Amino acid sequence: MLVEEKTYGAATCLSVTGMGAPGGAEHMAAIGALYAVAGGMGGPAGPLEGLWWVEDERPGLEVERELWRWHLMLPLAGAPEPGAVEAARETVRAPGSAVDRVRVVTYTEGRCVEALHVGAFSEEYVTLKVMEEFMAERGLVPNGPHHEVYLTPWEEPEPRTVLRQPVRQG
Repeated sequence: MLVEEKTYGAATCLSVTGMGAPGGAEHMAAIGALYAVAGGMGGPAGPLEGLWWVEDERPGLEVERELWRWHLMLPLAGAPEPGAVEAARETVRAPGSAVDRVRVVTYTEGRCVEALHVGAFSEEYVTLKVMEEFMAERGLVPNGPHHEVYLTPWEEPEPRTVLRQPVRQG
């Protein structure tokens, strides 16, 4: 498995923040809202990305999934024109829709460690362990939330996901 160290600059994204299990109702509503607003804006966006964290003393994978927090993001080709997101929200709004929660954010990660995970999300811990060993060998520690870039559709049986961890020297 190839683990790499890379540096990332600023990225402008549509984003929704929430809490709950991956694939749960809240999570899926947020994904739908992001794609609806992006479609309403008429431009390319994606792939879907997620920043994940827990507000708990336990390691993230030991915390109940319903307590996981996330920022879901769709990268944009550039900063949208003023009012574009608001207009798109109005165009695609449905009763009870999560589109009102979609915001434009600019996110800079900087120095990261990443690896491509191929397979079930429930098996990501294997790739994460290899990444942790890579970081420990180089004296690196986490410097922000865990980041995932979904290269295939969410429901794909053998998903391809870039697992990324912002880091700093320990």
